Amino acid sequence: MAGNPMSIFDISGRAMSAQLVRLNATASNMANAGNVTGSEKQAYRAIRPVFTSVTEKPGVSTVKVENVVTTDAKPVKRYDPNHPLADKDGNVFEAAVDSSMELVDMLEAARMYQNNVQVLQTAKSLLLDTVRMGK
Repeated sequence: MAGNPMSIFDISGRAMSAQLVRLNATASNMANAGNVTGSEKQAYRAIRPVFTSVTEKPGVSTVKVENVVTTDAKPVKRYDPNHPLADKDGNVFEAAVDSSMELVDMLEAARMYQNNVQVLQTAKSLLLDTVRMGK
């Protein structure tokens, strides 16, 4: 693609890839929500993708995933001396994941993904209509 301008298909495809990373991160967070461990250091912390804008030429930009980072949220410390993973003080540490926030994030990412699918479908339809006009 060196030297070629980004097409609507490139732009939407990149945006869809970024939202897929976001959905996978959210799914990982949800899968680990509620997990407990015997130390704060070992407790799961939510992950988030970091997006950056990619501009090929003025007025034409899209997004890419720069990195996936671990949040600095603190695990929930809970006194549960009978838990098999409890530390010497009887505490367990629950994953630092806000399930409600993860669900909202998942819905938003899914909608953005679907919006880009619609953009691709519309662009394809317009392209096919243009080809038919030429016949």
